[in-house]
Amino acid sequence: SAPLGMAAAAVSPASPSSPSSRTGGAPDGGVLSRPCYRFEISADASRATECEVIVVVGHKADLASAFDKLSGLTDGTSALLTAMIADTPAPSAAPVVRETFMGSRVIVVMLPEACSHHNCPAHPHAISKALSGIAFSGPCMVVAAVHAPEYLPAYCVAVAKAFPMYSRKTGAGARASRRTAITLVPSGAGVTEEALDAVRSVCASARIAAALVDAPASELHTDAFVDIALKVAADSKATSTTVIRGVELRDRGFGGLWGVGKAATHLPALVVLEHRPAAAAADAPSICLVGKGIVYDTGGLSIKSKDGMPGMKRDMGGAAAVLGAFRTLSDDVSLTRPVYAILCLAENSVSDVAMRPDDILYMYSGKTVEVNNTDAEGRLVMADGAAYAAKHLNPGAIIDIATLTGAQGVATGRHFAALYTNNPTLESTVPAIGRATGELCHALPYCPEFFNAEFASAVADMKNSVADRANAQSSCAGQFVGAHIEPFVSTPGNSWLHVDMAYPSFVGARATGYGVALLAGVVRHLSAPAE
Repeated sequence: SAPLGMAAAAVSPASPSSPSSRTGGAPDGGVLSRPCYRFEISADASRATECEVIVVVGHKADLASAFDKLSGLTDGTSALLTAMIADTPAPSAAPVVRETFMGSRVIVVMLPEACSHHNCPAHPHAISKALSGIAFSGPCMVVAAVHAPEYLPAYCVAVAKAFPMYSRKTGAGARASRRTAITLVPSGAGVTEEALDAVRSVCASARIAAALVDAPASELHTDAFVDIALKVAADSKATSTTVIRGVELRDRGFGGLWGVGKAATHLPALVVLEHRPAAAAADAPSICLVGKGIVYDTGGLSIKSKDGMPGMKRDMGGAAAVLGAFRTLSDDVSLTRPVYAILCLAENSVSDVAMRPDDILYMYSGKTVEVNNTDAEGRLVMADGAAYAAKHLNPGAIIDIATLTGAQGVATGRHFAALYTNNPTLESTVPAIGRATGELCHALPYCPEFFNAEFASAVADMKNSVADRANAQSSCAGQFVGAHIEPFVSTPGNSWLHVDMAYPSFVGARATGYGVALLAGVVRHLSAPAE
């Protein structure tokens, strides 16, 4: 059945000699088919008696409202649960878990009290980690005691991320997970039905984005990704869709996207989806979301190591986030500006026609790039996508998001994406949006005059990889993209935001769907009427 209101996108049937059959594919023809865990958000906890496991999560001082939701479990439920945790001090750093039985397993997860000004008070990472470690095989209810209504999205998205959709396991447990319902019941002041409506779509879209990132390139190759994007566009009633793929990219001047993806069986593609809200004026400047969609990154001829290559199916996390955000934003009737999703899809593969070090690429921006590292490919496809947006889509804001550099993890760590922006206001506003949505981020130094020199080339306008790897690599990678939209960036009033989310895109072996909630929040902020 169709997951979360979106039908599975089927890859066209293939003959035995076709590219699709040679590279495998989803056994049932759809990457998003056979999802695990049916997830819903409800204000009603009356079905708690039907659940195998009930998890109550929140700060100790807020748990009373959640306990009250479970009054139907047994006589005096709230009093019994309150007594169970009465002598347990509120934790300072790590969650504390207490468990009892009231016809169902009832697990109470008390969240830490300590919260620095860069963290989210909802402790979303602690929520996801605690929930993902609980074993169950039947219906599960999570009752979240919301500390403050402005952090409702963070609580809900954190719970949604704990229950991934994608699995190709075949055992009894895997079959059970496909039948298992997860119900999230937020509680607390300010948790209204209207507020729940606002977070349902972003939670569903974040789970879809995570499922795409979890899928291997044998299923989610570029052609399958295009099919899924077009299905999302149709379900979202997109105003328009554009797909430029294969040799047409080469012929139309997308030298970066074509150069990176031309060696693969499934050729590269640029997908552009438009959502034009009813409230948008005809000349309203658009908000363009550009996502890196490298469905697999071998490194190309600058090939990755045996240990460095596994996990590179996740190198399309930026495009998944953009697609998920577009799906969510298409439901938002409050938007006043057009929104575009630009997916830069390619597989960085190896063959006799692969891009080589020393090759010179002719980019869509008009600049030339000397390749000195084929494993610095993401910035090449992103530069073409951003340049397309700047030239054709009347943007007032361009936001690009990518699993771009390992240096991001060094600069901002595993939990915080790195931001690089020409707009000082966004530099402070976007981290606040990240805290509200539970998708943390932090600004990098923005200083093009320091970083452009890293790409100096004797024979082209620039190289694609830095000369000095000790000079703010993550900022430099962002600046490479910015150099290809320089006229846009230098025009007063235009905003450009680069998001490097290489490490927040996964925890362990699982994708997080990072970026969907953050991008949706940033677009809503940019689309809001000026005060």
